[in-house]
Amino acid sequence: MKILLVSEDIPAPILGGLGKHTVRLGNALIQAGHQVTLMGTRHHDYESCRAEVGFDGPFIAGFDLSGTGWKEATLGTFVPYKRPAIAGRIALAILEHASDYDVIHYHGHYPLIGRQIPASINFVQTRHDQGSECLIHVRFKQGAVCTSSDPHDCAACALNAQPGAWRRQLAAWAVKQYRTQTADAFARHKTLFVSDFLRRAFLSHVPSADIRKCSVIHNFIDTRTLPAPQSGDPAHILFVGRIDAAKGVMDLLDALRVFDDQAYRIDLIGDGPDRAACEARHAARHIRFHGWKLQSDALAETARAGRIVVPSICEESCGTTILEGLALYKPVYALARGGTPELKCYERWPGQLHLFDDMTALAKGLMQADAIMPNRMEVKPFGADIETLLPEFLRVYAL
Repeated sequence: MKILLVSEDIPAPILGGLGKHTVRLGNALIQAGHQVTLMGTRHHDYESCRAEVGFDGPFIAGFDLSGTGWKEATLGTFVPYKRPAIAGRIALAILEHASDYDVIHYHGHYPLIGRQIPASINFVQTRHDQGSECLIHVRFKQGAVCTSSDPHDCAACALNAQPGAWRRQLAAWAVKQYRTQTADAFARHKTLFVSDFLRRAFLSHVPSADIRKCSVIHNFIDTRTLPAPQSGDPAHILFVGRIDAAKGVMDLLDALRVFDDQAYRIDLIGDGPDRAACEARHAARHIRFHGWKLQSDALAETARAGRIVVPSICEESCGTTILEGLALYKPVYALARGGTPELKCYERWPGQLHLFDDMTALAKGLMQADAIMPNRMEVKPFGADIETLLPEFLRVYAL
């Protein structure tokens, strides 16, 4: 089968989770004997990013997304025709090459692209975040999960904390149009969600949408690339990820401080807008900030850790860090929100994924050393592996 994978997140000097997912899938398809090409933007030089991307097949610099800001930052509101125009650029690039492939699989932030691809083309897209209904892709504002379904309230996320009446009207128009066109795309072409949470979240905002062509295939990792797990000290806790409000790092450290217990050690790998503030407030002998690390180095630290914590306040779709911790036989601690509870099905042993209703309970749980890991012969095989899930993708491609 000849497959074209498309993502505007590739190439990049530092590849994010969506890009890594796309490359893992592509490489697995190549290893299974399929011909796979990757299409991305012209924004970065692919050769300079080749090692970071790590794709084993050919690359097409298919489209340029420069000059697509549409002055939203200046206007302080969402502009209705911006996202359809960007989707149009990507769709045109896809259509230039579509006749050369059996299937086109898009991974990106413009779900309405499917509306601009003829129904005769075998087009599939994967939805990785809440960008099916939310223009900033994550329903999180003012330090908490956004629960509003009113498009008029979306203006507050368009770089304007106190929007006036005209900004609210314009933003509402943009959001309504975006959701309607995304629903049209889902009705026309096959769509995969990386968690059932994402599918349900979209339906809660667009209840009339036709999702008969939508299905769920969870996020995955490639266990062949993981280091050998080691027996870690339960007092050694590891966080890997972006340090910002949505990821809950400051809230977790504040909650842990209440216990005034320095018997544990927490290492934090990652960077982000809140790192300096977190480090200034909490850096200590038992709390260490390491900054960004290569994925291979972060995985090595995961293999050595005693426990993994994912304190995200936002509703994670299907966290890769959680899957890596479970695959490496580590007890994982997280909040019970978003797609995270669905990942209980990938536990190596019952109770490996510890879920909590709030940050106080999560911090308290971390203060209690986890039970000794069961004998390896008693644990389950890991199900969220690309080799296990690849037949599901091929089934969708063949529909």
